[in-house]
Formats: sequence, structure tokens, C-alpha cells
Amino acid sequence: MSHSRIDAVLEQARAKLTRLEATAVPAALNRGAILVDIRPAAQRAAEGDVPAALVIERNVLEWRCDPTSDARIPEAVGDDVEWVILCSEGYTSSLAAAALQDLGLHRSTDVVGGFHALVAAGALV
Repeated sequence: MSHSRIDAVLEQARAKLTRLEATAVPAALNRGAILVDIRPAAQRAAEGDVPAALVIERNVLEWRCDPTSDARIPEAVGDDVEWVILCSEGYTSSLAAAALQDLGLHRSTDVVGGFHALVAAGALV
């Protein structure tokens, strides 16, 4: 199996992250982390919602989480916010979390296995 360019980009993104296992998500939320569901509306409708998550679609994530952006959400109070990004299977979320780190949001990470892993672990919060 060949190693594609996107595989290399994903590897580089994940090298920046301290990724969370699905079973660690409830504890992260208890310590104040913010879970962000970046799945598109159609995917959320098909798979189900995550009650504890903020929904911010991928195309506006950086603007909403950047504390210096005019389009930021109230939770974007500084660079020390622990953003935990969630997608369906844990691929897009790795790229998104790395993009937040590139903005200086150094505690950004994602969930290994994404939404499907949360469901399988019984950790849907």
C-alpha cells in the first residue's frame, strides 16, 4: 500500500497532538475541556448528536476558536483553552486540531476514532 500525501500530512498533524482516547473524554470535560463536533449537519443527523459538544462545522472552526477573531465564540477566551475536536472517525479532527495549534491554541487535540469510538466506548456525553 502506497503512502499518499494526505497520509503524510495526517502523520505530521498527529505528531503535534496528544490525542485523547474516547474513554478519556468525560474526564477532559470535567477538567474544563471544550468538546467541539465538526461533523457536517447531514452526518450528525445520520449518526446522532453529542449532547456535551458544541457544534462548529469545519469550515468556520478557526474563526470561532481564535480568541483574536471578530467571529469567535464566547468560549474562545485565550490560547489555553483545551479544545477537543470530534469528527466521525478521527481523521478530519486531527487535521482540524493541528490547524488550531498552528493558530497558537496549543492545548487543542482530538478524539482517537472520533464519534464512532465514543459510541463504542459508551463514553457519549
